Amino acid sequence: MDLTGSIVVYIIIWWVIFFAVLPIGIKSNEEPFTDRIEGSDPGAPKNPNIAKKFLYTTVITTLIFSMIYYMVSEDYLNLRELLK
Repeated sequence: MDLTGSIVVYIIIWWVIFFAVLPIGIKSNEEPFTDRIEGSDPGAPKNPNIAKKFLYTTVITTLIFSMIYYMVSEDYLNLRELLK
């Protein structure tokens, strides 16, 4: 796997894992929405913890990518041979 392919695979895995991790631990406002404030959504979470989720996503993606990279470099995962 060359550098460009590795970067593309890493980014795709990162986004898939990020969207899977995003809804974990979300708590909406438990207070009843009484005021009509323009521009705020009543279903918006209190604290989405985006920085923590970025970190978790990066760690999980690095582990998954390293396994895939190892399998490709050792020819355990060779799609060109499987398609022949």
